[in-house]
Amino acid sequence: MKNLSDQKKGSLLAFIGVMFITPDSLLIRLSNIDTWGLLFYRGAIPFVVVLLSLIIIYKSKFINLVIAMGFAGIFYAITFTATNITFILSIQNTNVANTLIMVAMAPMLSAILSAIFLKENPDKKTLVAIFITFISVVFIFYDSVRIGNFYGDMFGIVTALGLALNAIIVRYAKQRNLVPAAVIGKLFVAIFALFFIDSIALVDNDIFIIPLMGVMCVAIPFVLITIAPRFITAAEVNLFFLLETIIGPIWVWMVIKEQPSIETIIGGAVIIMTIGVHSFLALKKT
Repeated sequence: MKNLSDQKKGSLLAFIGVMFITPDSLLIRLSNIDTWGLLFYRGAIPFVVVLLSLIIIYKSKFINLVIAMGFAGIFYAITFTATNITFILSIQNTNVANTLIMVAMAPMLSAILSAIFLKENPDKKTLVAIFITFISVVFIFYDSVRIGNFYGDMFGIVTALGLALNAIIVRYAKQRNLVPAAVIGKLFVAIFALFFIDSIALVDNDIFIIPLMGVMCVAIPFVLITIAPRFITAAEVNLFFLLETIIGPIWVWMVIKEQPSIETIIGGAVIIMTIGVHSFLALKKT
């Protein structure tokens, strides 16, 4: 990693992080635990795993790392908590494709917020990529509007806004390590869920599905995605989330036959091609 340019580091971290996330929607569908129980474990497991990892890595310096985050860490923990909660509420109240389509709006929102708060105007190729992917999202969404999943879709839009804000905060405080803030955010998620949860018992396949989800699809990705904006712009990081828009529903379709629409398939293909071309051009430039 030391020999890679910032562009390559950020792109690699974002790509790996998002690829780990892609089976997340499938595992949520396969689990039998209720929404609040799911939220509790998605907060508690990553909290314990990543906290222990940070303590082992930084030892006595861990407390200083937390203090050094400042107000950026507080804001990140808040937005990170909200995003985690709204994502689950969305995916439990609409189909997987709808939720991930809403999340695909994050790059556009990141670009707008970056220009407003960071004065970091996206370059032409990023603007073109955002425009193409946004049109693709609208194309996919046109069909899903008729179904009437507005409650789940609304939470999906809030999730996209949260992802955009997360990336902006990390980009703003790129000299600080905000991974501890994400850990605190996961603790807040678990605590919040405790107020609504009926039981935390894991039964049947949930004994394996929930821990796997918590480590592979939540703990590992959130560390990588938290670090990535330190090297590339917020909009570029969130462009990689568009991969989940198409790959996530494919996992669900292959295993439980929740088939995406033809609009999702066509729009998703355009999204993947756009991300591929954008990443190639960005890496070539460096």
